[in-house]
Amino acid sequence: MSASGLKTGQPPVKRAGAGTFKLTWQLLLIGIGALVVLLSITRFFTGADDLTSAGAINAAVALAVPIGLAGLGGLWSERAGVVNIGLEGMMILGTWAGAWGSIQFDNPWAGVLAGAIGGLVGGLLHAVATVSFGVDHIISGVAINILGLGITQFLSKVTFAEMAGGGDTQSPPVPKPGLVSVPGIGEPLADLEARHWFLLSDLAGILRGLLTNVSLFTILAIALVPLTFYVLWRTAFGLRLRSCGERPVAAESLGVNVYTYKYAAVVISGALAGLGGAFLSLVAASAYREGQTAGRGFIGLAAMIFGNWRPGGLAGGAMLFGYTDALQLRRGGESVHALLLLVAILIAAVAVYQLVQQQRTQAAVITGAAAVIVFAIFALTDSVPEQFTSVTPHITTLLVLSLAAQRLRMPAADGLPYRKGQAK
Repeated sequence: MSASGLKTGQPPVKRAGAGTFKLTWQLLLIGIGALVVLLSITRFFTGADDLTSAGAINAAVALAVPIGLAGLGGLWSERAGVVNIGLEGMMILGTWAGAWGSIQFDNPWAGVLAGAIGGLVGGLLHAVATVSFGVDHIISGVAINILGLGITQFLSKVTFAEMAGGGDTQSPPVPKPGLVSVPGIGEPLADLEARHWFLLSDLAGILRGLLTNVSLFTILAIALVPLTFYVLWRTAFGLRLRSCGERPVAAESLGVNVYTYKYAAVVISGALAGLGGAFLSLVAASAYREGQTAGRGFIGLAAMIFGNWRPGGLAGGAMLFGYTDALQLRRGGESVHALLLLVAILIAAVAVYQLVQQQRTQAAVITGAAAVIVFAIFALTDSVPEQFTSVTPHITTLLVLSLAAQRLRMPAADGLPYRKGQAK
C-alpha cells in the first residue's frame, strides 16, 4: 500500500514517468562502472591525474557528507509535506553546538551528539511555526536561517571568546573523530595508482580514496542513507509519514495523527542538518568558524531535488557536488578543464538518448549543440580561469537541476497548508 493509494474519494495522483523507468541495483552498478570508464578515458587523454586520485576521491567524500546530511534532512521534512529551507540555519547551529560539545566534554562524539541536538532545536522551532501555527514554510525557513546565524554569533562571543585559542568568530581546536582504513591495501593500491595505467590505476585511486583514512563520522553519515530508505519505505512508520506528505486528509481519515508525524519528520530533519554542521566543525576544519556552512544547506536541498526526493539519488547528487568542489580546491584550472571533456561526452550521450529512446528530435538537437559548444571550449583552451573554478559547484548545481527537472516529482502535498479536520 502506498500513500497515493489512501482512500480520499478522488482519483489517484499519476506519477510522472511511472512505469517507464525503474532504477535497479544492476543498472546502478552498470552506471557506476560506465562513469569510472569515462573518468579513466578523460584522465588518459588529458593527463589530469587528479580526476581519479585517492586524494581527490577522499576529499570529495568529505565534502559530500555535510551536503548529503543536509539533503537527508530536507528529504525527511518534505516527505512529510513540510518545505524546509531552514536547513542552512540548522546546520549553522550544528557547527557551533558540535564544537562546543566536543570541547566541553573533551570527546568528539559528545560534539556529534551536541551538533544533532543543536540542529534538532532549529527543526523544532520550524515545526512549531509551520505545523502548529500554520506559518508559511518559506517564511519560517528564512527566519530559522537568520536566527541560526544570530544565535551562534552571540554564543561564540560569550563562550569561545573566553577560551584560549578562541575568538568572537571561531572556537579553539576541537578533538576529532578517529580515522580508519581497510588494513593491508593502502600500499599496493598506491603503487598501482602511481603507474597511471588505463582503468586499473584509476580503480586503484578510487578504491584507495574510499577505503583508507576515512573518518568514523563519515561512515556514520553514509550508514544513514540506507537507514533512511529502510525506515521511510519499509516500515509502517515511514508509510504513515510519507502519506502525510501526499494526502494528509486521507491519512487523517485512516487514523494517522498528521501533526505528530510532521513534527517527527521536521525534528529529525533538523537533527540530520545539525549532524552535517557538526561534521564541518569536527572533521572538515577541526574548529568552529563563522560562515563555515557556506551555503551547503541550500546545496543539500539541490541534491535532494536532483535525487527526486529519494535517498539513493540524493547521495549521488551530494557526491557529484562534493567531487566538483574537491577538484576546484585541489588543482582547479587543470582538473576542471579536463572535466569539460567528460561533460561534453555525457551531454552528447543525453542527446543520443533523447533522439533514439524518446524520439524528441528538437530537444536532441539543442542538447547536441550544447555538447559541441562544451567540447569546443575544451579544445580551444588550456585551462579554466580561477574565478570560474571557484563557483564550479554552484554552476554544477544549476546545470544538474535544469537537466533533471523533467523527471522530478515532489510529494503531492509538499508545502501545502494543513489544518486538522480540514476537508477537500
